[in-house]
Order: sequence, then C-alpha cells, then structure tokens
Amino acid sequence: MSNKRELARIKRHKRIRKTLSGTTDRPRLVVHRSLKNMHAQVVDDTNNSTLYSLSTQDKEVRQKFGYAGNVKAAEFFGEVFARRAKEKGITKVNFDRAGYLYHGRIKAFADSVRKGGLEF
Repeated sequence: MSNKRELARIKRHKRIRKTLSGTTDRPRLVVHRSLKNMHAQVVDDTNNSTLYSLSTQDKEVRQKFGYAGNVKAAEFFGEVFARRAKEKGITKVNFDRAGYLYHGRIKAFADSVRKGGLEF
C-alpha cells in the first residue's frame, strides 16, 4: 500500500488491537469505512469467528440512501445494525474503531448503535 494515511490508520489499529479483543460473551464490533460505504462486523476473537456482519450495501440501507458516504447514512446504518444484531442475540460488544478517529461517520454509527440497544 502506498497511501500514507491508510498505513497510519493500520498502525493505529494494530496499537489498539494490542489491548482490545472480543470474547464469547462480549465480542468485538469492528467498523471499516471507505469513501462511499461502511462495513461493520461482530467478531469473537477467542474462536476466531465472525458472528455477524453488515454493510451499507445491504438492500435495506441502499433503498433509503443511494450514497452511503455521509453521516445520515451512518446513523441509519447503525440503527439497522443494532436491530439485526439484537435479533441474533448480541447485546454487549467492545467497540473497535479500527484506527479511525472517533468523529463524523464513526461517531454517528457508534451513537446510533448505542441508541439501538447495544452496550459498549
């Protein structure tokens, strides 16, 4: 990778991951954002498995927002993610911002997931 910002983000994420891990009772909620979309997944690091994942390319999110690279789409994506994760039985998570600043779309997503009922 030649993008300096992405390399710096990956370094920050590695630093964060030294202390943050997901367990069976409290899995890790990882967020990844690109210019046009967001992806989130709930990971159990003890079993090395993804329990649940969703992106803004999902049908429900795409119907409401054609372009998902803004804060309003991130808020709606968080609401949908929280609702579906609770249906799967996930209520408590550790939030992993993946090296991104807790600002903008990441903050909007996290706040709407909290409002949706997930604890972290």
